[in-house]
Amino acid sequence: MTETSFATRFVDDQTIPWESVAEGVKRKIMTYDTNLMMVKVAFETGGIGTPHEHRHTQMSYIESGAFDITIADETKTLRTGDAYYIPPDIRHGAVCVEAGVLVDVFTPMREDFV
Repeated sequence: MTETSFATRFVDDQTIPWESVAEGVKRKIMTYDTNLMMVKVAFETGGIGTPHEHRHTQMSYIESGAFDITIADETKTLRTGDAYYIPPDIRHGAVCVEAGVLVDVFTPMREDFV
């Protein structure tokens, strides 16, 4: 995907391929336009979302599993059904303690993902 809009009203999860992004971590871009992006990220136990920061506002939902989520200097263990919010330019990362999936939403969309 190289275009700046991939938005579709209905998304068939089964038709979107996974992309490996790190050992034990893969993602699929569900849908996006220039203002908003939704991404599923699957982690194996022990998978690491390397600490980083970006200009985007991010909200994430724990679809399944358990994760140690660090935002700035605070770490909490979140489980299925929990969510978190990350303002722009705040360092954050994740360590998967029980295999699962995060659903990340970004505004604006992450150009570096496409």
